Amino acid sequence: MFRDQPLIPAEAIKLAALGFLADGARRYGDLAAQIRQFTGRIAAPSLDLMGTSLEALIIEGLVVASEGKGMADNARLSLTPAGHAALASLLQARLKAPLGDFTRLALLLKLRFLHHLGPAERETQMVHVAETVGDEINRLNELRKSEAGAPQPYLDWLDADIAQLQGKLARLGR
Repeated sequence: MFRDQPLIPAEAIKLAALGFLADGARRYGDLAAQIRQFTGRIAAPSLDLMGTSLEALIIEGLVVASEGKGMADNARLSLTPAGHAALASLLQARLKAPLGDFTRLALLLKLRFLHHLGPAERETQMVHVAETVGDEINRLNELRKSEAGAPQPYLDWLDADIAQLQGKLARLGR
């Protein structure tokens, strides 16, 4: 992942793991369950989201295990300084348009863990989030205009999606 490229699904799982650990150390099993619950409530289960194992984070030096070694003994996991740096980098990755299940997951993960960035980086990310939501509103408005003669239930649904996104954009203060 490069800062100018969007997150890919495996990186979203890494972001979730590092973010939850930045909030505080956790047992291996508890962290795995928390990631599964969070991602499963937002995006449908997918092979793309099975990416990063917690063991890989240990091997990469992003996470350190104490009171055990890993999954087998339900070790207590915490972030290393490299893990904090990786979290900051993932939080600053671009969001991919359009706002499908995966991008929605990445956006919510960003918002959930944004407090781990400094004030200037948080503001920059809020601007990027607002731009992404604004781009989605524009995309749906263009679709709405091009489909003006379509059946009313379809147009009503598009209008509701647009209104919902406009409300989210307003809540971002943008």
